[in-house]
Amino acid sequence: MPYVNIKITNENVTPEKKAELIKGATQLLVDVLGKNPNTTVVVIDEVHTDNWGVAGKTITVRRKNGQ
Repeated sequence: MPYVNIKITNENVTPEKKAELIKGATQLLVDVLGKNPNTTVVVIDEVHTDNWGVAGKTITVRRKNGQ
């Protein structure tokens, strides 16, 4: 049973986009590894931008600075 965990920042990702991510990740495992889509689990974790950092700055700060 494959388990995929996708972590994204919580920046207004619609339920439709999340469904696309789940479908796409599932299909990738089917196509590349021959996995059964009926037993493939995909979990999306949304992380607040204050809790995600790149290059020593939070995403909140980077967004404010236009990065």
